[in-house]
Amino acid sequence: MRNSRTFRRIVVLTLIALAIAGHTAIFWHFWNDAYIGQMTRQFFFKGNMVLMFVYALLYIIFGNVYGAFRIRKLRFADLAFSQILALFFTNIIIYLQVSMLTLEIANPVPILQMSIDNVLCIVLWTWVSIGVYKWLYPPRDMLLVYSDHDPDNLVKKFQTREDKYRIKESIHCDTDWKELTYTIKHHQAVILCDIPSSHRNNILKYCYSIDKRVYVTPKLSDLILRGAEQNNMFDSPLLVSKIKGLKWEQAFVKRCIDIVVSLILCVPAVFMTILVLVGNIIFDHDFGPIFYTQIRLTQNRKEFKIIKFRSMKVDSEKAGARLAMKDDDRITTMGKVLRATHLDELPQVFNILIGQMSVVGPRPERPEIAKEYEDSIPEFAFRLKVKAGLTGYAQVFGKYNTTPYDKLKLDLYYIQQYKVWTDFQIILMTFKIMFIKENTEGVDKEQTTAMLEKKKEM
Repeated sequence: MRNSRTFRRIVVLTLIALAIAGHTAIFWHFWNDAYIGQMTRQFFFKGNMVLMFVYALLYIIFGNVYGAFRIRKLRFADLAFSQILALFFTNIIIYLQVSMLTLEIANPVPILQMSIDNVLCIVLWTWVSIGVYKWLYPPRDMLLVYSDHDPDNLVKKFQTREDKYRIKESIHCDTDWKELTYTIKHHQAVILCDIPSSHRNNILKYCYSIDKRVYVTPKLSDLILRGAEQNNMFDSPLLVSKIKGLKWEQAFVKRCIDIVVSLILCVPAVFMTILVLVGNIIFDHDFGPIFYTQIRLTQNRKEFKIIKFRSMKVDSEKAGARLAMKDDDRITTMGKVLRATHLDELPQVFNILIGQMSVVGPRPERPEIAKEYEDSIPEFAFRLKVKAGLTGYAQVFGKYNTTPYDKLKLDLYYIQQYKVWTDFQIILMTFKIMFIKENTEGVDKEQTTAMLEKKKEM
């Protein structure tokens, strides 16, 4: 019974439904107990049901944005944190709605008490859900097929999730075909790690024929093709790849979003408060300048001066430009706080307002650093098909130790698969990564440009 795909899906959907129903029931209790009596007019049953529906809908929307229902992908801490973020924004919006319904600023204490109950339920639900999921889906027995590229980095990533994946065996792609297919049959799934296209195509077709799951590290050409359009002029399938960045209507909507978001971030009361506080602390530390400007690259290799709160010592790059490392002694005490909270990036809202940057896009690189990357990875220039961003796909879904090549893949995926909804998702997800330590640190020494390996398209 446990191995039935339908049964497993029903159990997972039931767990998600219980989370939605449980938190909606908690809201109903506090609404009925603390707020409904403050209504100036009678609130009928249908009105209550609509409010419950709105709460559940908000929770589902934010839950999908933050991956709060991705039981199969997230670990306990990540899943619980995603749930907390989803309910945090849901409760804020519902509090504003309650205030509008009661025609006054509602007492926030019941909402805060409700949030505490939410957190307790989240911990219990996450613990049960992870346990049930492990019972339904034990770790998958996997075979790694590798080529001349060192697969150790990929293996280490899979080893961080041994609750889901266990690489039991590895085999070179040049192994005799009969032995290779025999080995594939004795594993639940296959990982293809940077193997030549000819080998990859044969293995993919074979695994497809025997209904075997395959995990593939994509090449840049794969990501480019994912954004290709289908041409139906002939009786033979034809894909058309147009690498021109965003369509004009997409660029227009994106610019409108940039202006609205940057204006919100520039709300005088909030921005000036942060500016005065942060500015005073930076100046008091070493009497140096508050802001730091630097030449960066944006769309079509245009250069612009990026504006940031200074997080390093004055003249920290006298010896030349280099990336900030973890525990870099050039970073000031206040700078560590600014980088950990990403507040050092806040002044870039002015770059966004004047059109040099976008809220979402590939992070801008210095010309000299970009040149070094491109010497090893020529395709790194593909990122300049769109404006540089304050936050981006690679920042949200990557980590501090994600290699430049993999970050390029993430950025290229964003460009090729661009949707307006993706920008909203990344903006909201940025609030999540602000509290995750590994997303706020510098790079490892192994990531410096001197150690970049050239990736060849096979």
